[in-house]
Amino acid sequence: MREIKDVTPVRATEIKRLRVCAYARVSSGKDAMLHSLSAQVSYYQKMIASHVDWKFCGIYADEAFTGTKENRVQFQAMLEECRKGNIDLIVTKSISRFARNTITLLQTVREFKALGVDIFFEEQNIHTLSADGELMLTILASYAQEESLSASENAKWRIRKGFEAGELMNFRYLFGYIIVKGKVSVHEANATIVREVFSRFVNGSKLAEIAHWLNESGVPPIESGEWTSKKLRAMLRNEKYTGNALLQKTFSNNHLEKKKKINRGELPMYYVEDTHPAIVDLATFQIANQKLDAATKYYTSTTEASESPFSKKMVCGYCGGYVKRAKNNARTIWHCHHYLERGRAGCEKAKQIRNDTLETLCCEIFGWDSFNADFIYKNVAQITVFDRKLVFLMTDGRTIEKKWQYKSRSASWTPEMREIARQRALRQNGG
Repeated sequence: MREIKDVTPVRATEIKRLRVCAYARVSSGKDAMLHSLSAQVSYYQKMIASHVDWKFCGIYADEAFTGTKENRVQFQAMLEECRKGNIDLIVTKSISRFARNTITLLQTVREFKALGVDIFFEEQNIHTLSADGELMLTILASYAQEESLSASENAKWRIRKGFEAGELMNFRYLFGYIIVKGKVSVHEANATIVREVFSRFVNGSKLAEIAHWLNESGVPPIESGEWTSKKLRAMLRNEKYTGNALLQKTFSNNHLEKKKKINRGELPMYYVEDTHPAIVDLATFQIANQKLDAATKYYTSTTEASESPFSKKMVCGYCGGYVKRAKNNARTIWHCHHYLERGRAGCEKAKQIRNDTLETLCCEIFGWDSFNADFIYKNVAQITVFDRKLVFLMTDGRTIEKKWQYKSRSASWTPEMREIARQRALRQNGG
């Protein structure tokens, strides 16, 4: 008899491997903490490799970020991979390493639960896809958030006690100074520039002119970008250049958002003298601030409502910057904010337009006997300002162009303005 054998190949059972990544985080950039982060990364590499049914999908690690922030770069990159379906399981040390904000944690867990992504917290021995995982997470995350609050309040207490004692707390950087581990010394090259800024301003230079000089000279500010009138105004207002310090000018709103707010009486402030070397003498500082106060009063309308129907609707037709309300010769004008900050270097072609001219042009366009602010609020989406031309974009999609001419200088002067000019001329000529 013939022998018949079954030669059907036996297929090996394929092991379905989970795609696993790990997340690690330390909340400080100090050497000890970074060593801890390195140890966590090494630990998870070995841990994932030891499971034959796990496929290694990387280690995501953030340095010097708190668990309350949603903008952690590596954390967000990991979440994006999960949303793409590239990860099945996330392994992390504890809830507090993952997030200390209860709402953020639970929103993230629920999103991944819907995607079928499991998160395993080693310390608490919790899998989020387990039946009781979310209940336990809610309870434990609340504890983690309270721990974050407690740490924040302790830090605030330490800082505020330092302020009460007249200590320069959180003084980290200021143009003209070198600050290393709380010790403040003068950066001589930058200090010379600070003195020159004060001198030029006190002697009549405009902030936009000084900003242009600094940028043309290639002097970099501490912050990114270029010098602007705003940055120079902050310099001229900073009492620390006199060697004295007003402490607790700002504070954080809460331990979750950590937004810096200006202290407007919510907390006590302390003025301390001779806390560090001075760069500018007190007399020069006071003169500069008197000039700033006078300029602010001159360029800020005190008789008009704070909100104009043209506010946030005007844009410069040359640089695209917003057009800002200001004062010129006691008249309200509208001008490109780039020009106001940096002069011609900010916007070479910018042109100003007087508020009364703007209102008159609106009356001509829409056939009004008197200016209708309510109509502008409701029906005008944007006004683009060019040299002697305005382009109105209406809320219904229509565009309306209106050309106009500047009034001659003599025609625009009131009797009061003429008298002021005459008196100024007499003073200059010694009359």
